[in-house]
Amino acid sequence: MTRPDALNCVHEPFGDAFYYGPERMSTRYDHDEAAREKSGYSEVRYGDVMDRILKEMFENNTRVFIKDMAYYIVPPNGDRPSGPAYSLRRHPHLFADESNPTLIPTSLLMLFHWTFLIRHPRKAIPSYYRCTIPPLSKKTGFDKFMPSEAGYLELRRLFEFLHAKGIIVEESKYDTQELRELGGTMFRQMKEDSMSAWSGPDRDERLEQGPALSRQLEDTPGPVKITVVDADDLLDDPEGTLRAYCEAIGLDFDPKMLKWDDEESERTAKEAFEKWNGFHDDAIGSTELKPREHKAKTPTKEEEDKEWKEKYGEEGQKIIRETVDKNVADYEYLKKFALKPKKLEQSSQ
Repeated sequence: MTRPDALNCVHEPFGDAFYYGPERMSTRYDHDEAAREKSGYSEVRYGDVMDRILKEMFENNTRVFIKDMAYYIVPPNGDRPSGPAYSLRRHPHLFADESNPTLIPTSLLMLFHWTFLIRHPRKAIPSYYRCTIPPLSKKTGFDKFMPSEAGYLELRRLFEFLHAKGIIVEESKYDTQELRELGGTMFRQMKEDSMSAWSGPDRDERLEQGPALSRQLEDTPGPVKITVVDADDLLDDPEGTLRAYCEAIGLDFDPKMLKWDDEESERTAKEAFEKWNGFHDDAIGSTELKPREHKAKTPTKEEEDKEWKEKYGEEGQKIIRETVDKNVADYEYLKKFALKPKKLEQSSQ
């Protein structure tokens, strides 16, 4: 949001279809039609969301930066979708879609440079639980905690699929003969099949964006580097982590990215976060990202349980503990791929 010159930010667009639309996967508002209608998104389908994103891509000279949740596009509890969302089935169907865990066709997944932002469950789960109980739940509208919304399993399933299909690759293999012969070949075949389906003589005429999508994918050179950012690294070393991230995605680092204390930035943030009222109050109230004074200490399990019980009661503590323990393995798997913060002297070499 601090780089409007280079990025056009879209904040959690797939939540509209996930929670409120006709193709919704969430059960949170299944029996609350009034809430769905009040949201303004009760008719939004996954295809509508994707059309909006693609429109932003084609009509602006800046890159589109999308912040979203993996569980908005990956069915919960390890379930496998029967295929892409119905509203997206006019896009090419590739062989890779047979194992695709998302509602988004693989041809579209190939268009993006994926970033995986992770945070240890011991910190993320209690924070989210707080948003689902009084008094904050009155503001968020989320009146119950749903463990399926933790999202770690879905994030890992998405990561593993993209990795297995050669859409994302380790930095050590990024420019190697092995990638060109194996991962590169697979990516190239999916790319050629998609482009042909989007712009060939047999393309779906309902898809007006087909030729533009074909050109967009044609300009995509190949797999992108695995890009995982751990929130603790971002809090301990904001500049170093952001430098490493910018290098990974091909964006020039600007120190101004660490501050948003001007009126325009504040207005942009409030407008973006307004849809998810109550979830981003701390971010809205901040003006910069600077290193925390002391690195967070890892508490013992007993210390955690005591703190959670004091804050959320015995039942809350049990729910949080169970959810945390269930998601640690998926977090630790993704943590292995996290970017290392880049020091200034490294950046200048």
